[in-house]
Amino acid sequence: MNPVYASLPTTIFEEMSGLARAHDAINLGQGFPDAAGPEDVRRKAAEASVDGYNQYPPMRGLPELREAIAAHYGAHQGLAIDPDTQVCVTSGATEALAASILAVLSPGDEAIVIQPAYDAYAPLIRRAGATPRFVSLAPPDWKLTRETLESAVTAKTRAIVVNTPLNPLGTMMGEEELKVLAEFCIAHDLIAISDEVWEHVRFGGAAHRSPLDLPGMAGRTIKIGSAGKVFSLTGWKTGWAIAAPALIDMVAKAHQFLTFTTPPNLQTAVAYGLGKDDDYFAEMRAGYQRARDRLAFGLEAAGYAVLAPPATYFLSIDLAASGIALDDRNFCRRIVEEHGVAAIPVSAFYEEEPVSHLARLCFAKANAVLDVAIERLAGARKALG
Repeated sequence: MNPVYASLPTTIFEEMSGLARAHDAINLGQGFPDAAGPEDVRRKAAEASVDGYNQYPPMRGLPELREAIAAHYGAHQGLAIDPDTQVCVTSGATEALAASILAVLSPGDEAIVIQPAYDAYAPLIRRAGATPRFVSLAPPDWKLTRETLESAVTAKTRAIVVNTPLNPLGTMMGEEELKVLAEFCIAHDLIAISDEVWEHVRFGGAAHRSPLDLPGMAGRTIKIGSAGKVFSLTGWKTGWAIAAPALIDMVAKAHQFLTFTTPPNLQTAVAYGLGKDDDYFAEMRAGYQRARDRLAFGLEAAGYAVLAPPATYFLSIDLAASGIALDDRNFCRRIVEEHGVAAIPVSAFYEEEPVSHLARLCFAKANAVLDVAIERLAGARKALG
């Protein structure tokens, strides 16, 4: 038995989803949509499975998907990407993260992780033999500063893991923060592993800019994307990494010994989907914004202080500002066991000095589901406040 894996806890997402099943609760914890996803994209996958090629595709991805990825980011983010030398398709964004971390970190290295952080980052860094060094964003602004970054860098630091838009808070890095990040990476010769899976799920006209697009960062950024988030098909586990040729070569070499390839029918469907016109992406965002506002307004009417973000599927309840004298873990356990709604404690996204007064809720659900959740959480507010 490997003692490293034996000592790892079950993820908070699996824990809360298990409690949701056990208590027949509404699951606003794990971040998956209720909707089936775009039918035309799903039909392309089915057709490709029946009529297309089902043997090993090229290790770096089908040419048609790599070309579609490059064209998509050229159209939506103004990035100039060579599909032959800068793209590697992976079996989900988490595999792209794993391949990137294994590619750039060696035993004895260090990597900076910005808290709150998606819970896969630190374990993957440790499995590469490296050490995560944590810096924390501070409420209420949650802004990245040069001083915060400088506090964590050492002679062993080789990389920084960036997540924008940020899970769990739904915040996005602005131009000033991006400038700080770029100057810091250049000054210390660091690679930015940039998790951008939520890049299309943003509201109110908020624009996404990748660190890859910043001056001096093209040769030191690995940009990671996810079809699961772009098309609300989280089970497809189809992602990609984009970087300069020398960097993506290293990522591809790690990828070949992880999953090697990704199902070709899904690649064909994603290639088709990435070429959809702007109306699809605008309507997708508008639909999630309506769901966000529905949940936020309902919770505010029930007496909760709500942080409604500019991006992602998630909003947060500020427990302290809502007059609830429970930490986030106890609150989340109480509401799933006693009131039938599962949420995620934001403290689970920290390894050091956690913020423990926020609970994350997924709003990517049908209106009827959100309405019942609001009713139940209103009851919880009265009982726990």
